[in-house]
Amino acid sequence: MQFIMNADEAYADLDDYFVRTGAECILLVCGSGFQHLRIKDYFETLEERLGVRIVRFSDYQPNPCYDSVVRGVSIFRAGKCDLIAAVGGGSAMDVAKCIKLYANMDNHAPYLAQRIVPNDIPLLTIPTTAGTGSEATRFAVIYHNGEKLSVSDESCIPSAVLFDPVLLKPMPMYQRKATMLDALCHAVESYWSVHATQESMDYARRAIKMIVAAEARYLANDDQGNAEMMQAANLAGKAINITQTTAGHAMCYKLTTLYGIAHGHAAALCVKALLPYMMQYSAHCTDARGAAHLENVFGEIADALGCSRYDLPARFAEIVDALALPVPSVKSDEDFAVLTASVNPERLRNHPVSLSTGTIKSLYQQILQGV
Repeated sequence: MQFIMNADEAYADLDDYFVRTGAECILLVCGSGFQHLRIKDYFETLEERLGVRIVRFSDYQPNPCYDSVVRGVSIFRAGKCDLIAAVGGGSAMDVAKCIKLYANMDNHAPYLAQRIVPNDIPLLTIPTTAGTGSEATRFAVIYHNGEKLSVSDESCIPSAVLFDPVLLKPMPMYQRKATMLDALCHAVESYWSVHATQESMDYARRAIKMIVAAEARYLANDDQGNAEMMQAANLAGKAINITQTTAGHAMCYKLTTLYGIAHGHAAALCVKALLPYMMQYSAHCTDARGAAHLENVFGEIADALGCSRYDLPARFAEIVDALALPVPSVKSDEDFAVLTASVNPERLRNHPVSLSTGTIKSLYQQILQGV
């Protein structure tokens, strides 16, 4: 079971956690923004206070690549680390998860070609955004030769999480909006997934309601709003850990890399376009529970968002549009072919309404050109 901590000013729970685990050397996975966080002082004094060494690894970028993970594994081994801590957003956590998974593999062969063997290396995550929910999931995303790879294994679910709303304070407004939308899309997509269960729908419903309730305080960078949004993102993460994401995320990845927009921003543009299409063509339902179940799900999502089922597409669009995020400009007509070809068919199997290649292309045209 995952151990969850809530931060106090001195991070006393973290001290207790490291003492209990018997950690002697921590691989600290963190980005450049770590320098501006209050938790930096905690880690920098950890060896002096508790005798726990820190080996820092920051050699990765957003949308991290496989080669960065390989370097991280080498540093983990060379430093004789026995615990991994990730401080950051989804990229830091994805890197840390993969380092954990690959740490006991044969380094003379590509890790991607080997079978994952679970290990007991503790993995602590400390989110600095409220959106990915990665601290609650078995998934990681890395890129290899320019292609997105989804890594999934139960053993990479973090063993411990620390929530500290103060760590959200420095987050830029664009990232703040985009990560909130990522959490919302996780919850909505999980809700309608063909793999949704009563447990996942409960997580998703609670997440949506919390996002709506906390949005104004969160966007105002209020401590309580930040704390509530972190909890909402965690609930949405628990939901997608059960169901995985659907077409909204399958369609968003290439938008992110092609136009340089944030992941949550891209996902929201896709879900905004998908919702009216899905409601119009709910008879094309692929969920074994049938179209009536899907119609009921739309009603429950609408209720969580505080609107009628009929108003659901407009309500979701209202939330996205109110954030005034820019829509990317199409570079050429070839973009639509590239985008359409990028959609992972595996993710479409989770989607409750069938989508043809032509439909996906027309949805991209609607997203980018409003047609």
